[in-house]
Amino acid sequence: MKSFEDRFSELQADMISICMEFVEDRADRVYVYASREEGVISSNFFYLINNKYVKSHKVNDALEIGEERFDVSPKRGFMVLRILCEDIEKIEELCKEYEREIPTEMKLIYDVKSGNFKADYKYDLVYTNDDIKTADHIADEWFEEVKINNL
Repeated sequence: MKSFEDRFSELQADMISICMEFVEDRADRVYVYASREEGVISSNFFYLINNKYVKSHKVNDALEIGEERFDVSPKRGFMVLRILCEDIEKIEELCKEYEREIPTEMKLIYDVKSGNFKADYKYDLVYTNDDIKTADHIADEWFEEVKINNL
């Protein structure tokens, strides 16, 4: 039987995998924002491609001349978001099954070339206790932080 850590890692790997599929495995780094607070589940994803940080719907802006363009149709983007949210739900179920604290926020970074994976977790409320901010605000702030700091 697989351990909690093995199953948790598999779900995170699935999140990275679906994001890699979206860009046909042609990213340098993949960034996944996953959030679950007060019954609200949210996710977002972006990339480093050709030394340019781009949100998922803008990945074609990072391509060099002559590179094959990505299909960034809303249908494909929503498919990825749906799978990410399903994985977040599975992580919640897994944590409950093993009586572990459920992360309210996960920031996942996968460096394709080196194979390095980094994950940051929060367990406190991040945005539901804020009158203005939503999960999208937090994901956008992280995108800007990654760009500015070259993370």
